[in-house]
Amino acid sequence: MALILASASPRRSELLARITPHFTVQASDFDESTVAASTPRGTALALARGKCLAVAAQHPADVVVGCDTVVEREGRIYGKPHGRQDARRMLESLSGADHFVHTGVAIAAPGLAGGAESFAVTTRVRFFALTEEQIETYIATPEPYDKAGGYGIQGAAALFCEEIEGDYYNIMGLPVSRLARALAPFLQKEGRFAPQNHE
Repeated sequence: MALILASASPRRSELLARITPHFTVQASDFDESTVAASTPRGTALALARGKCLAVAAQHPADVVVGCDTVVEREGRIYGKPHGRQDARRMLESLSGADHFVHTGVAIAAPGLAGGAESFAVTTRVRFFALTEEQIETYIATPEPYDKAGGYGIQGAAALFCEEIEGDYYNIMGLPVSRLARALAPFLQKEGRFAPQNHE
């Protein structure tokens, strides 16, 4: 029984490796446009489940982890920016305000009822008020354009963050400690639960 991460995100691979080094990666071809959920948190859950089950259908004997992260501000979802103007709009909206990062996680494995179990983790983030110069400098880099909300907390946007309530790694796209607990029964069964020491 293999462990498969249904995501091409290098950040998620890096974080999953903190739980176990024994996994492979297969990006999902799930059609995200088919998802309609009533809340941003529900959207993250539905997307994660869809991605997970799409890969699990090709690997029914294995454990598959699917994830999706959305950024929410006042009920509105901020995905990956479509360009410089979109990134500027997002950062201007997030400036000096609270927003929420929701990561949905779905795990498919043989014998699970419904094919998969899922959960979502939410982290509240507050940015300092950003100057026009800070925003323009940031959107001139490649960093905002492959990330929900138009920023990477692990990169230069660390300078924007005034306060975090909840799991820091959730903002990067994978709630590590919660996922480790959810995966433990499967990985222990295979004798492959090997947390990595990063001290």
